[in-house]
Amino acid sequence: MSLNRDLTVGKPGKVLLRFCLPLFASIVFQQLYNIADSFVAGKFIGNDALAAVGNSYEITLIFIAFAFGCNIGCSVIAAQLFGAKKFSDLKTMVYTVLISSGVLCVVLMACGFLFGGALLKLIRTPTELLADSKLYLDIYIAGLPFMFYYNVATGIFSAMGDSKTPFIFLACSSTANIGMDILFVHSFNMGVAGVAWATFICQGVSCILAVAFVLKRLHTIKSENRDERVPAFSWHLFARFAAIAVPSIFQQSFISVGNIIIQSVINNFGAAVMAGYSSAVKLNNMVTTSLTTLGNGISSFTAQNLGAAKPERIKAGFAAGLRLVFAICVPLVLLYFFAGRQLVYVFLESPTGTAADIGMRFLRIISPFYLIVAAKLVADGVLRGAGMMKKFMVTTFSDLTLRVVLAAVLSKTALGTTGIWLAWPIGWTIATALSLIFYGTADWKKCVKKGGESIPVEAENDEAELEMQTE
Repeated sequence: MSLNRDLTVGKPGKVLLRFCLPLFASIVFQQLYNIADSFVAGKFIGNDALAAVGNSYEITLIFIAFAFGCNIGCSVIAAQLFGAKKFSDLKTMVYTVLISSGVLCVVLMACGFLFGGALLKLIRTPTELLADSKLYLDIYIAGLPFMFYYNVATGIFSAMGDSKTPFIFLACSSTANIGMDILFVHSFNMGVAGVAWATFICQGVSCILAVAFVLKRLHTIKSENRDERVPAFSWHLFARFAAIAVPSIFQQSFISVGNIIIQSVINNFGAAVMAGYSSAVKLNNMVTTSLTTLGNGISSFTAQNLGAAKPERIKAGFAAGLRLVFAICVPLVLLYFFAGRQLVYVFLESPTGTAADIGMRFLRIISPFYLIVAAKLVADGVLRGAGMMKKFMVTTFSDLTLRVVLAAVLSKTALGTTGIWLAWPIGWTIATALSLIFYGTADWKKCVKKGGESIPVEAENDEAELEMQTE
């Protein structure tokens, strides 16, 4: 039985639920990579090691932004082609993305090795943490090809409606990563390097398996014209991919830069505050990244249905997405708000002290607003799946700008670190209002579909003028 799923047929709510639940489970296991690193660093090495891993993590988010952009760009365009049953173009699209992502990855690795140390100093990494932070970052950069190609592979699986296969790979590798973290650090006394090498090995294995299965899956899909040779690269499809990927990369990159600026503000308060924030932000990222991944699933749903000329299914998908994310958020809000101290203690040497107090306060301030940011990420998923990247980026930059500016300003007031944490809910609330306005004012029935390509409402008037001139 094929694991590919056509998201253009069946009740949208049930289709989306079956598709998104494995995605949610996948991102939980994906976050186990970082959580395992922080747990082992904090418990078996110490708070300084936890702070070093957390400090390096903010820079790794820049690289993750590029991989995320490739994932989204490939997923959206491939889903449109899959929905339109243009399987030859789908195969060429995959090969095109694999080639272009490889080139991008090599450039980023060179930049990372050359400028990683300078970036760590730029964010005011304390001298006592600099060596461990740089060591962790260098090993992470060496594993960038694994992260890139794994993200591309999962994007392709999602485009074809298969969310189960990448989940299986990720669950196995994440579980293995926990064991290897403990083995390398506790048994082999490798310190921070052991944490990084464990992640490197496990991500490598999952990447190789995912890419191999993607290529095998594509081989089983019959092209429209079986005698026609499928090109290995297409500039036309590359342009379509880049039109989605580049704004997504910019969006995630600016978020990462914003997080680095916020990290530099936090670093002024010392290692204890850094450790408390590092432990709490891992828990926060687990929620926001999970919600973002569900938004990516809604992007695939939207793209497939636009490719199949079924825009009427989008509103039902949006409503189903809201129900799903709210059901996930409510228990997490309660858990983080009332058991924040116990959760951050998982990463710390002691349940008392400055680090534990900071982590608990951060979670109590931001967790009630998960319901708000969840609505934003669902709306963003629809906008991105429809190719409305301008509106999507406006909401993101609004959130980011507010958070960075408010964190810098409020940290200098009597609020101190509490002022930094308050920047999150303010930014989320305003950006969510914008996302919902953009979604609510879009006229999905007027979206133009041509040969599996979705032309967003933003470009609708220009396209109509072009058709009139041609006639």
